[in-house]
Amino acid sequence: MEAFNNFVTAINGVVWGPIMLVLLIGTHVLLSVRTKFIQRKTFTGIKLSVTPDAEAAGDVSGFGALATALAATIGTGNIVGVATAVGTGGPGAVFWLWFTGLLGMATKYGEGILAVKYRVRAKDGSFIGGPMYALERGLGQKWLGVLFALFTAIACFGIGNMTQGNSIAESVNGTFGIPKVATGVVLMVLTGLVILGGVQSISKVCEKLIPLMAGLYIIGCLVILFINGAYIGDAFAVIVKGAFNPQAVGGGFVGATVIQCIRAGVSRGLFTNESGLGSAPIVDACAATRNPARQALIAMSGVFWDTIVVCLMTSLVLVTSILKDPVGMEGLVGAQMTAGAFGAIPVVGPAVLTFGLITFAWSTILGWSYYGERAWVYLVGVKAIKPFRIAWTIVVLVGCVAALEVVWNVADTLNACMAFPNMVALIGLSGVIASETKKYVDDKDAEMGGLMKWMEEEAPTVDK
Repeated sequence: MEAFNNFVTAINGVVWGPIMLVLLIGTHVLLSVRTKFIQRKTFTGIKLSVTPDAEAAGDVSGFGALATALAATIGTGNIVGVATAVGTGGPGAVFWLWFTGLLGMATKYGEGILAVKYRVRAKDGSFIGGPMYALERGLGQKWLGVLFALFTAIACFGIGNMTQGNSIAESVNGTFGIPKVATGVVLMVLTGLVILGGVQSISKVCEKLIPLMAGLYIIGCLVILFINGAYIGDAFAVIVKGAFNPQAVGGGFVGATVIQCIRAGVSRGLFTNESGLGSAPIVDACAATRNPARQALIAMSGVFWDTIVVCLMTSLVLVTSILKDPVGMEGLVGAQMTAGAFGAIPVVGPAVLTFGLITFAWSTILGWSYYGERAWVYLVGVKAIKPFRIAWTIVVLVGCVAALEVVWNVADTLNACMAFPNMVALIGLSGVIASETKKYVDDKDAEMGGLMKWMEEEAPTVDK
């Protein structure tokens, strides 16, 4: 097993190496240019996300789809992942994390366009879409669609289920001393009660859970920033300075090279918002929307909340805490670094962090359950839904009590395998993304014109 784990780790070094980072950033830049920097419409997307469109066809509301996608992306990466970036690349890694998120908004928008434009109806009347349908119906490359669905169908059990359950069990056991198996049983039951009701049930829970969990976490961050208020200006200064000259920062920060700094920030940014991975458009496809661009703008706003807001809060908390107490924070990495920063809040600080870790991880389990389900439906049809949901709830318990280093590494490899065909679709159909943007966003006023048009084509029904 150790030899296998070392083999998978070596593969990850290749598939998540410079080629992947350049390809992802290149896709971000390409779509930013082809959409005339659609990021300028961020606040339009936020406004549309809270503007119901009851007459449009879809399984869930636009906000419900956004909340479900955020449930899958706002996870432990926003807490532990940011700390890892700061620990390995210095404070300048935060700059590149934000920069990646800003560019990635265009990719998330493009994924939303293709998800809605090429979506279909299943035999049960539900909408299905995502990169597999864009590859099949848009590019005529069904074999790539099958590969994407296969990688998603397997990877979901690792990155979206077992690893998240394990994080919850470890956190609860470390903070409250509750046995992992007890946590696993409770988590399994709660997960089953939600996902057995399908995407409507998942979206309803996520609509309530996401604002609550993100709101409480951000309040905790704001309290720490109030305590560390004297260091906020210096924090911004070392973040910008460290982005281009990390070794000159000092003050208790790691002396990384510029390349290490950029790689740490870019890779963490890509992991946390999943722009380019191809997962979020699976749920965007089932949203009630008048046209592809409308839901795409809503989807794009998710990167703003995930990376620009939540990761910003975490980053400032960590950097100001290190500046304030370099000796006390010295040697802390990952979750330990974040725990050290939240220790600034007497008594309740660790509880706030634990609650954030638990809810962030559980929401990821809920969101990824839908991604995996739709991938299995693409491969074998709606008959896979019930067995998948049962298996998913059982695997939650397994994840809580298992050792998961190999699972993490295999899931990382499969995630990279998901990203490659998804980027083929984004690059190959970038002209479609540009034309849909011109039709619905550029030619008319976004709020009152193009985005309120109806789609000209109805999603076809497939025999699955």
